[in-house]
Amino acid sequence: MRTVNKVILIWNITRDPVVKTTESNKKVTLFTIATNRYYKTTEGEQKSESEFHNCVAWWNLAERCEKFLKKWKLVYTEGRLKTRVIEKEDGTKSYKTEIVISNLIFLNKKSDFDTLGEIDEEVEFDDEDKF
Repeated sequence: MRTVNKVILIWNITRDPVVKTTESNKKVTLFTIATNRYYKTTEGEQKSESEFHNCVAWWNLAERCEKFLKKWKLVYTEGRLKTRVIEKEDGTKSYKTEIVISNLIFLNKKSDFDTLGEIDEEVEFDDEDKF
């Protein structure tokens, strides 16, 4: 039986990405995207609820994210959910769910990237390397 694990998010980067290199010399970029949910209470009051999503991009896509992603840039992302188990020194475990990004499209206007150098009107990145 087939399964589906796909996440699509559109919203703003909440802070500048953090770039790291693993022990095996693979580049990884970490960033957070915020989304909002709007709803009405039973009393008819309009409410908003923010959700923050941890995202991870690897290898070639990580390098492109490092070059072009900045806080407040509007992006379209596609990826899959991945939960990591983190074992602490005291033997306890914690869990961190992240979105492993496989596709990224900038949704800002070209003029928004003037400080980042020349790029095309619409920039789309696919993670070419499979990990």
